[in-house]
Amino acid sequence: MKKSISIWMFPEDWTLEQICQTTKDAGYDAIELSFNEVGPLSLKGTEKDALQVKETVEKAGLEIASLASGLFWTYSLTSDDATTRQKAKDIVKGMLQAAHWLGTDCILVVPGAVDVFFNPASEVVPYDVVYERSLAALKELAPVAEDFKVSIGLENVWNKFLLSPLEMARFIDEIDSPYVGAYFDAGNVLFAGYPQDWIRILGDRIKRVHIKDYRKSIGNADGFVNLLEGDVPWPEVMKALKDIGYTGYVTAEVLPPYKYDGGQLAHDACAAMNKIFQL
Repeated sequence: MKKSISIWMFPEDWTLEQICQTTKDAGYDAIELSFNEVGPLSLKGTEKDALQVKETVEKAGLEIASLASGLFWTYSLTSDDATTRQKAKDIVKGMLQAAHWLGTDCILVVPGAVDVFFNPASEVVPYDVVYERSLAALKELAPVAEDFKVSIGLENVWNKFLLSPLEMARFIDEIDSPYVGAYFDAGNVLFAGYPQDWIRILGDRIKRVHIKDYRKSIGNADGFVNLLEGDVPWPEVMKALKDIGYTGYVTAEVLPPYKYDGGQLAHDACAAMNKIFQL
């Protein structure tokens, strides 16, 4: 398994060069980049823009683990608004193209949402409607992923959708494409289950792995903490990953309140990952 870090763990005003140098100095193998509303990795970005990003990352001696995006909380594949749903599909297509240019073979996609937990004003879409819309959209997008040879990794997030590993496994199997799988987040499931169960049930459907830690006693989004400071059963998680033969990227996505700390969080998380990987 290779150690990776989310670009979201760095100060927003840092240059990519600063981020990559800190990532390398901290001891990571790779970085997960972000597809944004504007910028070189966006729907307005060009191949030249993406290749410049790739060059910067590789110059620092790093690999590109995957491409994520926070845009799916604004543009949901399952929104009641058809224009919003189309924008979400366009974002997935843009991410697949950008990932192809970057030379990475996986993107992170939020498959839809019943609501947005951090936005009380968000629309609330019935669960069954979310399921049907998400399934239809991803069946439409799967051939695009196959054309680019880039996998769509569906992340288990706090979206009140795909709430069990059995359901997520069934959902992925219904899409029936080798280029659609799971982007499994070990910390996100802790409030309602055990990550080792998810890993074993999802098995080789897992394309990528996120790790963060969580304190169950807090019970809300404030419970996310740095690695080894919460309740994730890391020995069981690592054993489960080894049992299914996972050898890919494991990306730290640690977003506690002190995330913008000048890069120290990156060093702390990597030191914790070194301990976790030895379990």
